[in-house]
Amino acid sequence: MVPYSWSFGGGVVDHAEAQARALEAVGIEPRLLIGNDPPGSFSRVLHPRQGRPGPPPSTVIPLGRSVIVPGNGALSNLVLSPRAVPQMRRAFARERFDLVHVHEPLAPMLSPAALALWDGPAVATFHAAGDSSWRRFAEPLWGFLLDRIDLRVAVSEQARLAASPFAPGHYEVIPNGVEIPDGVDPRDRADRIVFAGRHDPRKGLPVLLRAWPRLRGSGTRLRVLGADALAVRLLLARLRLSEEGIDILGYVGDDTLTEELAAAKLLVAPSLGNESFGMTITRAFACAAPVVASDIPGYREVVTEETGALVPPGDAEALAETIAALLADEPARAERGRAARERALSEYAWPLLARRLADCYERVLAG
Repeated sequence: MVPYSWSFGGGVVDHAEAQARALEAVGIEPRLLIGNDPPGSFSRVLHPRQGRPGPPPSTVIPLGRSVIVPGNGALSNLVLSPRAVPQMRRAFARERFDLVHVHEPLAPMLSPAALALWDGPAVATFHAAGDSSWRRFAEPLWGFLLDRIDLRVAVSEQARLAASPFAPGHYEVIPNGVEIPDGVDPRDRADRIVFAGRHDPRKGLPVLLRAWPRLRGSGTRLRVLGADALAVRLLLARLRLSEEGIDILGYVGDDTLTEELAAAKLLVAPSLGNESFGMTITRAFACAAPVVASDIPGYREVVTEETGALVPPGDAEALAETIAALLADEPARAERGRAARERALSEYAWPLLARRLADCYERVLAG
């Protein structure tokens, strides 16, 4: 159960989709209950950016359209349609699940509705770090539903620390997983770096763009993925920067993201805060790309000296200097890429995490 829209992706949506595929590989039959905003004029009225083309896969059970709601330094596509609740009730009756796994159990409105309607075993994953703007009213209104959770999962220590004050208890810390592509070599990369993320303020894209003039003379290109193309161009205009050396790709599919990371020399993750983990970071690791990231708690758990470098958040000059230093030493950069891929394989690969989740499910079902 995911309270957001499949059509617009995002960290929790991507996590839940990949988790479903990994669970299916270990013999569990998952269904993803989630919002959906089909392409068309109505979706264009509700959402300024273009969603994923085509229908969702057969494992998805769509539950209503979403609207944009600000929270935790980002703009989330939350399902708030009253029609979603009876649709969920019918899905529960029809599918007869053994267990329900709820993501972000306090996020309105699908997740708390699932806890209210479901009368069987329940697992919940807490993803967020920091304070959320909607948590202050969610906790008194439906926080009591958290007592229906049989097992709590946090994707990181930062997520556990954020959830513990309002949902105390034991947590299994199971990180966001990553799918490992075959045939990736950290050497002989194209002379380019990648930013992969939305244009939400907390993702820090303005910091990277301010750093870019110090880097573009080297012949390196900056590939901006995921952020709305028009929003990026407006940001460049506001910062009085040219588009020279920057490729603005907008939303890209999963395969394209993998291809971009596997071809780039490194990923830059300049987020300003409120990041519980850093899924794009482990995605880069899986593609043998080292990472230059902000020195914030969620990223500090993932990026090591062997796999990349950390810089003070918001410091464009330090970001440019660190990127330049990493690119200047190609053997060291390639070695960091190799170490990054090893870290992804040993700690974040979905087959490992799927078996841990399957063990959690077995314990819950056993009472």
